[in-house]
Amino acid sequence: MTVEEVLQAAHEQHVKFVRLQITDIFGTLKNVAVTVEELRQALAGHLACDSSVLEGFVDHREQDIFFRPDPATFAILPWRPRDGAVARLICEAVTAEGVPYAGCPRGILRRLLEARQGWQLLVGVELQFFLFHTDGQGNPTTITHDRAGYCDLTPMDLGENARRDMVLTLEQMGIEVASSHHEAAPGQHAIALKDDHPLAMADKIVTSKFVVRTIAQRHGLHASFMPHPLSGTGGSAMTLALSLWREGQNLLCDPTDPTGLSRTAHHFIGGILRHARALTALTNPLVNSYKRFALGPAAPALVAWSEHNRNTVLRLSSRRGVATRLVLRTPDPTCNPYLVLAALLSAGMDGIDNAVEPPPPLEGYETGRSLRHLVKEMGVPRHLLAALEALAGDGVIAGALGEHVMRRFIEAKEEEWERFHSRVHAWELEQYLTTF
Repeated sequence: MTVEEVLQAAHEQHVKFVRLQITDIFGTLKNVAVTVEELRQALAGHLACDSSVLEGFVDHREQDIFFRPDPATFAILPWRPRDGAVARLICEAVTAEGVPYAGCPRGILRRLLEARQGWQLLVGVELQFFLFHTDGQGNPTTITHDRAGYCDLTPMDLGENARRDMVLTLEQMGIEVASSHHEAAPGQHAIALKDDHPLAMADKIVTSKFVVRTIAQRHGLHASFMPHPLSGTGGSAMTLALSLWREGQNLLCDPTDPTGLSRTAHHFIGGILRHARALTALTNPLVNSYKRFALGPAAPALVAWSEHNRNTVLRLSSRRGVATRLVLRTPDPTCNPYLVLAALLSAGMDGIDNAVEPPPPLEGYETGRSLRHLVKEMGVPRHLLAALEALAGDGVIAGALGEHVMRRFIEAKEEEWERFHSRVHAWELEQYLTTF
């Protein structure tokens, strides 16, 4: 849509308020609302805000930034009244001089994609989340709303109605949903989005999380994207299905190769695996994220690739030809999709540019070598601090994200780790208080 088309659509659909949305460095969606009378000025990029909205904290280095809306992202929020409707526009941040602001994640991804014209990455996503009951004051609990399991249905799946409304709302906002189902843990659900270009998909991910939480609240539930909220169950992932295209051809496939994979695919895999430990800090940005890597039959804990091994960070789709996909299993839904996709594309293209050969696929384990042994040799970082150390030493990822975002992200996450490390937790008291 053009600016004039947005203004016309706002008039025809009786819009009264427009939320100008922007995503901060840590993946949190922020917004400033303007009335429709101020929409033309907002579309011209005249709305100013402090840069701390993107940084997550305030210090003496903050400056004024300006919201630059993307007209193509105009959408009506379907759950708001139609008379006096509310719409949204997704924005990027620029300086007073109109220069892209270095701390804007969406701008980072868009500029990286523009620099790689000719290569087209397509991304499919499965978002997983939990639905919990709330208490009498509306605060979230950790009581799941059902005891259903993988792909169960009503009456076991008590979240079916809420999930259906989420899907319908997403489709009303122009987000195509491939499927939805109950996940393996009680109260856990998954919604899969159809493949799209990275920038559009990152927009869809942040919008989908906003929609899921809003619709859950309207059903009296709390939707949580926390990676591992419950002990004794699996956690929530945000798996990414990747394919690489040029001139309508899937560059990952080669029908003449016994594996069905092209040399480009092997090098793309090699690049992702070369940078996998650094990528983990972005794909798994919370202290809690690393509970998903606790050793088990489905933990994506090994920096390796396979078709059938569920412990590898990368898996191949079962289908070949134009349907060939690489599935990255490490990300969780708390990550910033703009930064993750920017870093992931840079890692894969580093592999292609430098013809990085991956190790052989890891389908099984040698006799006498358990997952525990392999994790020591080829595992992802087991906690946030180790992942941050890997990120700090990765020049390719630093080049993709820029010095500003790298410094702010690592500073904030190191502080988060220290806050966690300074607290005594219930498990420690249970294990040690009476014994020692």
